[in-house]
Amino acid sequence: MYPRVILKETLYKKSQQKRRTSPCNYKERIFVLNTQDLTYFEHRPGKKPTQKGCIELSHIKCVEIVRSDVPIPCEYKYPFQVAHDSYYLYVFAPDNECRLKWVKALKEATQNNSLFLKYHPDFWGEGKWRCCHQTEKLATGCSEYYPNGGAVSSKPLPPTPDPMRRSSDPEDRIVVALRNFSPVEDTDLPLHKDEEYFVVDSSEPNWWTVRDKDGNVGTVPCIYIAEKLSNNIEKFEWYNKDITRTEAESLLMRENKDGGFIVRDSKHAGVYTVSIFSRAAGTNGEKHPLVKHYQIKVQREGEKVMYYLAEKYVFSTIPELIRYHQHNPAGLITRLRHCVTRNVTDSRINELSSDKWEIHPEKLTLSEELGSGQFGLVWKGCWNDQQVAVKTVREGFMSEEEFKEEAQVMMKLSHSKLVQLYGVVTQRSPIYLVFEFMENGCLTDYLRARKGNFSQEVLLGMCLDVSEGMAYLESSNFIHRDLAARNCLVSEDNVVKISDFGMTRFVLDDQYTSSFGSKFPVRWSSPEVIKFQRYSSKSDVWSFGVFMWEVYSEGRLPYDTRGNAEVVEALNAGLRLLRPRLCPQSVYELMQWSWKEKPDDRPSFAQLLHELACLEQEP
Repeated sequence: MYPRVILKETLYKKSQQKRRTSPCNYKERIFVLNTQDLTYFEHRPGKKPTQKGCIELSHIKCVEIVRSDVPIPCEYKYPFQVAHDSYYLYVFAPDNECRLKWVKALKEATQNNSLFLKYHPDFWGEGKWRCCHQTEKLATGCSEYYPNGGAVSSKPLPPTPDPMRRSSDPEDRIVVALRNFSPVEDTDLPLHKDEEYFVVDSSEPNWWTVRDKDGNVGTVPCIYIAEKLSNNIEKFEWYNKDITRTEAESLLMRENKDGGFIVRDSKHAGVYTVSIFSRAAGTNGEKHPLVKHYQIKVQREGEKVMYYLAEKYVFSTIPELIRYHQHNPAGLITRLRHCVTRNVTDSRINELSSDKWEIHPEKLTLSEELGSGQFGLVWKGCWNDQQVAVKTVREGFMSEEEFKEEAQVMMKLSHSKLVQLYGVVTQRSPIYLVFEFMENGCLTDYLRARKGNFSQEVLLGMCLDVSEGMAYLESSNFIHRDLAARNCLVSEDNVVKISDFGMTRFVLDDQYTSSFGSKFPVRWSSPEVIKFQRYSSKSDVWSFGVFMWEVYSEGRLPYDTRGNAEVVEALNAGLRLLRPRLCPQSVYELMQWSWKEKPDDRPSFAQLLHELACLEQEP
């Protein structure tokens, strides 16, 4: 008697690479579920499909949806998992209805098996479970598994809305969707970018319950929303009431922090001014400290009132305006880096001295200088019986505030393809940043020293490593702005990691316009950076194309026969770097895709990661 087919459909599966531990690629497969097994086939036009895998139903121990906020680089975005024997199969459906259909059918077909009591609700990747950070792949799950129904969510069911409560209650907290969100459970609520929602319950750290304008209630991930601020500015520490222009200048000059700012009353009633201190660079590189004053302008459209400092960047409240310019200068002399008040110290700086990151100076020893750059020195050191790299500011070349900003960025980032920050030393001067030690040093030097000894697999692997790290930055709303082989390091086991985050910026809208006169690396810069100093994840993609060219050129300087002015002239004429001798045409096509004139025509890092992973699988 032949087994009865229950379901048959084209889905995607995630394949762990055979030659490397990461990243993964995604393959389209025809899945067939029958009464005996789950089988998947490769579709071959004009030929019989080839069986690529088969799992006996009796071996399945868990079937459940996967809840995750990682970017999914394949066309189908709705993952579920099938745990069998000592393996995990991740399958991707085109929509939530399709996913739930497969999960329900598989659960029904395996309900009499010996099943897990607990499961992992998030992916395994980069050597750990994303949900509980356990590093053993066969570690016991962290959430209860309910095989006879949907898993009980770690987040609460949304409360029933009170029909008597008006949507416009003054005590309502309002959030704005930063991006679209599609529900993955029945209790979730869809989000639409830029729309407003009312907070119903914010007690959970990762999932809030909100209500939309139609009264629908559901849970949403906190990273997808931001609280809308009222226009009451008196509660903010950056607002200095009753301070004159002269007093503001005196206070900002005395603080002497580049990007220090104050919001104060203007001489006209009801008008506010932002005063900013800047160490503006002169033509010869010298510094000319000054305070610039920008009046917050008002734009009225009927009953709607909007506020702006630069006309292209308009906001419905003053706090929202300030929050944006804290991340992005967007036409100002510098971004609003440090809040300055008469009584309150800057909490952004105090964060550095928290117990979590502080390393006691006596536990750190320095041995030899590893290198020096324009702004700092890097030493080899020892901390907690392990080798570390210690970065310190070069006196006179960079302010401590700017140096601390790099630490602030690193404290927010954690990925296997980014050089890891271990901690900081703030109890002495100068400040130290303590990083993991990368035995093989700078990638540019590594490529040049071993020129002629690299296989195609190794060169492609370097590009994969860095594309993984950049995809993570992209998904976390960070722009690196200085991606190049010189800013990547090589570990003892030849893994390439991104370093040097001194120019990295968190962005709210995937764009960053630097202050006038800021320096940038011309040979790695896109046309919009060169012309307008306008950065985005797509300008990072351009730099990544140049990085790939460096890798396949084994460390050559891009445009090595041209000066910076000639590079700009060539780019304006539409010229691009030529294909390196070692570079396959398929990889060069990815470089050319990265160097499209218009940013929107370039790929995302998630797309590049997927394409490179597919190339690695080719024979």
